[in-house]
Amino acid sequence: MDKFVIDGKARLSGTVKVGGAKNAVLPILAASLLAERGETVINQVPDLADIHTMSEVLKHLGAEVKRDHKEKKIAIKADSLNNFEAPYDLVRRMRASFLVLGPILARMGKAKVSLPGGCVIGQRPVNLHLLGLQKLGAKLKEEHGYVVASCDHLKGTSVCFDRPTHTGTENLMMAAVLGTGKTTLINAACDPEVVDIANFLNLMGARIEGAGTSVVTIKGVKRLRAVEYTPIPDRLEAGTFMMAAGITGGYLEMRNANLAHLSIVTQKLQEMGVEIEENKGRVKVKGPKRLTGVSVTTYPHPGFPTDLQASIMALATVADGGSEIRETVFEERFTHVMELNRLGADIKVEGDKATIFGVPRIKGATVMASDIRAGAGLSLAALVADGTTEILRIYHIDRGYESFETKLATLGAKIKRVKE
Repeated sequence: MDKFVIDGKARLSGTVKVGGAKNAVLPILAASLLAERGETVINQVPDLADIHTMSEVLKHLGAEVKRDHKEKKIAIKADSLNNFEAPYDLVRRMRASFLVLGPILARMGKAKVSLPGGCVIGQRPVNLHLLGLQKLGAKLKEEHGYVVASCDHLKGTSVCFDRPTHTGTENLMMAAVLGTGKTTLINAACDPEVVDIANFLNLMGARIEGAGTSVVTIKGVKRLRAVEYTPIPDRLEAGTFMMAAGITGGYLEMRNANLAHLSIVTQKLQEMGVEIEENKGRVKVKGPKRLTGVSVTTYPHPGFPTDLQASIMALATVADGGSEIRETVFEERFTHVMELNRLGADIKVEGDKATIFGVPRIKGATVMASDIRAGAGLSLAALVADGTTEILRIYHIDRGYESFETKLATLGAKIKRVKE
């Protein structure tokens, strides 16, 4: 396995291009299964382990998948699907693989999908997906770790989620587009990636309205067509690099970033003293000599994203004054706290609240990434630590960030990938 070795105290400076959003590309790849004929082409596809896993899932189902790494494109032909089972060996690697359940069921009338794996960051049950599919008319049972679903035809209905669910909203949208009648999703997730998959499906011929609000309506159609589509930029990658500039007191210009998707993140960074402006399609970010403490509560979009909680906590560790971070989305998403404290941070956790007492300096140590975003947060902390930091289990980071160390090194970070 590889690890990062980072020598701290490097001020970042330069220009970075933000890639396509992993969390938009993955459901779009799943939705490509809904086109009975033709070749769907997805542009701006990041080179990530999770994208590879989803491609393998599609191939296993019988789709033809061609990857052009140089042009960052994937072409999918789903004319001859011959398998309705997504096996454990693939789905366990990545939770988003469960997104094929809706499209397979809608397209083939039956589906067998392993219960998902992925990062260990607390309970992320798929019961909301399953309850919604049952309301659409699917017959479901669970056997030997698999969800087995069947239907004669999915029928439009009203589904009210107990709480907003990103992947649940996407799975039900993909299932309902080929159903009969009108489906209404109430308390739907409002994330930009949900809007993106709706835009993709509408381009294919679906009739979806309200994406980006808490009420989404889907009017079923008989068939969808293959299209070419460019997903939105990755707001989580953009937010991470904004924070990298902030924590190092650096200056970055980001291309292909959309600040409209990062309103609350921009606001919180500005409260910490980071200067941010958008001009002629570029986002300019300048960090202060020392950050100021901040209060943050994670919440479903448009609230502060849980996926950037670890990164902003890294900033808070070296900020002037105290900070408070409440995690309301996942109950076990403070696993990075112990690792930050190994670097010399002063963080106390009580329930869903972390209290951070900013320290003037932290020191390098060996730490371990427990999930994608925890790894990113530890990397940011390492950029300002005295001495050398080693980050283990960076395969987590590779699942969510394309060429992370290369982009940081281009900006002046002293970072390298080595074998453990």
